[in-house]
Amino acid sequence: MSDYIKGTSTMSVIGATGALGSGLAGRLARGGHKVIIGSRDGARAEQAAAELAAKFGGDIAGMENADAAAAGDIVVLTVPFANHRPTLEIIQPHAAGKIVVDVTVPLMPPKVRTVQLPPEGSAAKTAQQFLGEGVRVVSAFQNIAADHLADPDHDIDCDVLVCGNDPKAREIVVTLAADAGMKAWHAGRIDNSAVAEALTSSLIFINGHYKIPGAGIRISGEPGGPAH
Repeated sequence: MSDYIKGTSTMSVIGATGALGSGLAGRLARGGHKVIIGSRDGARAEQAAAELAAKFGGDIAGMENADAAAAGDIVVLTVPFANHRPTLEIIQPHAAGKIVVDVTVPLMPPKVRTVQLPPEGSAAKTAQQFLGEGVRVVSAFQNIAADHLADPDHDIDCDVLVCGNDPKAREIVVTLAADAGMKAWHAGRIDNSAVAEALTSSLIFINGHYKIPGAGIRISGEPGGPAH
């Protein structure tokens, strides 16, 4: 873990009663982080936290969304796109000065295999604009299959694209991904989140067309110098 995170920070995963959020929360806890699960129902969050702790191990608690956002040093948003704006409104009063990791993909059922980005360009850019410059929004983890995340015995064999306007915040999320057992790459400013968000629809199509249980991406080549 990075010096910024080690022993000092709490990860609040909002929407972690779903498959993607719960899997990410469990992997972060297993990687040594204190994790708080946020849900609209506090009792449900507490129950989910107990189940995740039994499944993954680690320090996991459950709270209502607003309380979880207030308690977390880093807030991870893992909600369906339909709940994105309402959830941003809930966490906004508690997000100032924090990193908000937005995992949201603008999928609009029933056409989830077709790219449908919002007018702002991406869900993560929408979050950055709504929360303001005092919040460092970082986009990540959109292209990892929820079933793979939720299986503690599954080795994640695809990569994570990390986008955000603050390079230091991106680096923290790259480190978080490593702690959770994933390889992550700096992929540019928050505008570039459109690439990862749109790619999800293509991966869903590939999964269906080729009968692949959780297709992902992998970056070829080896780094030759510092990130910019």
